[in-house]
Amino acid sequence: MTGTITRPVASRRGRLAVAGAFLVTMTGTTLPTPLYPLYAQRDGFGGVVVTVVFATYAVGVGTALVLTGGLSDRIGRRPVLAAGLAFSLLSGLVFLVPAEPALFVGRFLSGLSAGVFTGTATAALLDLSDEGGKARAGLVASVVTMTGLGTGPLVGGVLAQFAPWPLVLPYLVHAALLVLSAGALWTVPETVSRGTFRIVPLRVGSVPPQARRVFVRASTAGFAGFAVLGLLTGVSPQVMVEVLHRPEHVAVGLVVFAMGVGAAVGQVASTHLPERVVPVVGCAVLVVGTGLIGAGIGRASLALFAAGAVVGGAGLGTTLRAGIVAVGGAAPERVRGAVVATFFLVLYTALSLPVIGVGAAAHAVGMATAGVVFSAIVGALALLALVLSAREL
Repeated sequence: MTGTITRPVASRRGRLAVAGAFLVTMTGTTLPTPLYPLYAQRDGFGGVVVTVVFATYAVGVGTALVLTGGLSDRIGRRPVLAAGLAFSLLSGLVFLVPAEPALFVGRFLSGLSAGVFTGTATAALLDLSDEGGKARAGLVASVVTMTGLGTGPLVGGVLAQFAPWPLVLPYLVHAALLVLSAGALWTVPETVSRGTFRIVPLRVGSVPPQARRVFVRASTAGFAGFAVLGLLTGVSPQVMVEVLHRPEHVAVGLVVFAMGVGAAVGQVASTHLPERVVPVVGCAVLVVGTGLIGAGIGRASLALFAAGAVVGGAGLGTTLRAGIVAVGGAAPERVRGAVVATFFLVLYTALSLPVIGVGAAAHAVGMATAGVVFSAIVGALALLALVLSAREL
């Protein structure tokens, strides 16, 4: 039995609670990024292991999206969001175990938290908004996603650089925020009547015919954007240390945070453009951003690399906001959670591919060459998305 939408009067407090929990959860997913060099030093592994750890996160995200993407449409938004917070908390606790295998388990659990939370929180924000606020809710969801992804490395880097217990304190701080988020979620109005608990894996049929054209267009642009995100969040620590010779934890965190800031700016700025042209603009900005990232790696220039993070982030944020608004608006309410989750499944697939490719290539030809080549590949992908989006004008 599928639950039915019972949406109460639009709840501003509910939206704030969901957005806050969403932000905290996404922050936790990138919190370990600047800490990987410390783990490598502690456990004696190289860049290939970091690549596999990151890929494990992507597997966790995909697993959660496939298995639970439509679950909140059946049993309600709040129980699924609570499960996402639990996975995030458990992930941090596992990271406290001083052993290399804990990194893989912790990242997989972190991926589960992101996968469970992403589609459900976005659907909940849309549910808790009146008809005139759907676009704003989509903007909030995309801004929170990117702000959280950008904030995690900054928080982790600052605490590792300037506070004691660099491999412990970041997770304890995050755990405290998760507990507060759980308390806030308890007050959120439920928007779906409780149906039968049943795991139904996502499939192509999860996207109804009336939403498929919008879905394909949004997913193409979003795929290119998340490929840029994967390139930055997955290999930034290695690039900073091996190519740019900047091993400071704060420096790594600031680069990824710069991407998050660029994404937030791009998301807000794109609201002033006609919706039809937003994907085209976003993809064009992505092409420029990947060019700067590749130039920064090739010339060992921190300024160019950071500029690429900001510009690439702006393109990513623009395409993500447009995609969430388009897909969430086109999906019928009864399957909105499943459709949004399917959209993010496509995006998180793109997140993992560049990292795996760069990690494998870096082992053979070095990080600098691998980074430049894969920046060019991602740039070509963004250019393809630009052409496909422009054809829809």
